[in-house]
Amino acid sequence: MDKLVYVAMSGAKETLSAQAVNNYNLANASTTGFKADLAAFRARAVTGPGYNSRVYATTSSVGYDGTSGEQVTTGSPLDVAVQGPGFFAVQDASGNEAYTRAGDLHVDPSGQLMTATGHPVVGDGGVISVPPANSVTIAADGTVSAVPLGQLPMSTAILGRIKLVGASQLQQGTDGLYRTADGSPAEADAGVTLASGVLESSNVNIASALVNMIELARRYELQVKSLHTAEDDSASSTKLLQSG
Repeated sequence: MDKLVYVAMSGAKETLSAQAVNNYNLANASTTGFKADLAAFRARAVTGPGYNSRVYATTSSVGYDGTSGEQVTTGSPLDVAVQGPGFFAVQDASGNEAYTRAGDLHVDPSGQLMTATGHPVVGDGGVISVPPANSVTIAADGTVSAVPLGQLPMSTAILGRIKLVGASQLQQGTDGLYRTADGSPAEADAGVTLASGVLESSNVNIASALVNMIELARRYELQVKSLHTAEDDSASSTKLLQSG
């Protein structure tokens, strides 16, 4: 009986973990550049006396969905979308280098080029600063240029180049940013390019996520029902022993 309780309990626990990942994806269905987390169930053998056929389930993260989201034209020169696999560099809350695909950028009052979530954009020489300017543009290779305030269009100045990196060996963190496995800065990749005036939407498939949510809820109910069945069987066994 205890084996049934353990298998049902572990199944319910892991189903809740998978549901949390699915709900996290749904919550970010409208987040620019978001990549859906992937979770998978794995069957593990129950050790100890008994038949070798007994197994229980565990769930674990298997990375993120690397497919690109839909690209939406905005016309804003500070909106950028990474083309194909890849990311651009930002500075996280701890001041370390991290990576994102959320290209809805702006210049804050202090003149720093920032993401919508408040992360400074990092270039080859550190955080990119933008002085007062008539216009700011971002080229396909990440070069940020500006026409200084009061100057003619031919007086364009290069302010820096956004660091672009490949997608290999990057892991998604709980803050939505991506990092290398050991936290060290990734090498720049000249093959990664940007499109200006475009934003990449989340790649979460809302319909699939909703179907998965219902399936996980039903699976959880089944596990809980098994626990109730074990409790009823235990009560029946106790009554049988008492009657004897």
